[in-house]
Amino acid sequence: MTSPRWRLILNGKSAGNDEVRKAVAALRDRGVALDVRVTWEGGDGERYVAEAVADGVDTVIAGGGDGTLSEVATALAHRDEDAGALPSLGLLPLGTANDFATAATIPTDPAHALDLIHRQPPHPFDLLRLQAPDGLHWAANLASGGFGTQVTLETDAGLKKMLGGLAYLVTGIAKLGKLEPLQARVHGEGFEWQGDFLALAVGNGRQAGGGQVLCPDAYIDDGLLDVTVLPNFSGEVGAAMRTMLTESERDAFERMTVRAQLRWVEIEAPRSLNLNLDGEPVQSQRFRIDCVPARLRMHLPAGCPLLRANAEAAAQG
Repeated sequence: MTSPRWRLILNGKSAGNDEVRKAVAALRDRGVALDVRVTWEGGDGERYVAEAVADGVDTVIAGGGDGTLSEVATALAHRDEDAGALPSLGLLPLGTANDFATAATIPTDPAHALDLIHRQPPHPFDLLRLQAPDGLHWAANLASGGFGTQVTLETDAGLKKMLGGLAYLVTGIAKLGKLEPLQARVHGEGFEWQGDFLALAVGNGRQAGGGQVLCPDAYIDDGLLDVTVLPNFSGEVGAAMRTMLTESERDAFERMTVRAQLRWVEIEAPRSLNLNLDGEPVQSQRFRIDCVPARLRMHLPAGCPLLRANAEAAAQG
């Protein structure tokens, strides 16, 4: 039997991680032909993925955070091949927030994460495809705009290194007194909303910004986008915060948001908006986002809650 051939595309920030080195060595001892490439600048991920495809590797692993996952997934999605002809995708979570990995229950321990890829067969999963005036963009997890996006963009890198995901909360609290709503029209098949909003999210995955669960019912294999709009609070910010504290988190979320599940959605605004695609900011007055079903195949935990079949099985007991 031929040994599996893997290619780990590792974010340069994690190049000196001793736990990663040990985990890679352990997989090689188990017969996996695992080569490592380290990214240092823009374009490295695309180049390394092209190299991996040309070399005929079986699996490409994104070693980093949500941005690295999206970069590698984008490089694969850009290609003309069908999902079955492309290498499968694995994730070694090494970022600050690891939002996709957290929601998917992918372990952050390098040895456990690589062992999962070795043991579990890949599942087809969807991607977000965003069209804007500057071109085509892809995302594996979530596109978000408004207050949450500003918090993510403005969180200091040093603070993130010191506090991890908590840094987003600290930055968010500091901004609460100066929230300014944005305007947009959001529409898709059978769905229409227009007005002032504080945050919006279009999810393939469920959370972003260091643990903000914005699309709690999203699945990565259902062919649908989960759209969430948080309209501008009527009244004081303090009153809205008290609502969130006195009700259950789920009840408060349901009562304060507008939600839909759509195959595509268009967002139009009177002035330019920033959308954050897994850490990549895209600015425009008009966006179209499509769900591209089963665009890639990914190694996920056996009971991954982001897979619809697992959720249905759990609901049936």
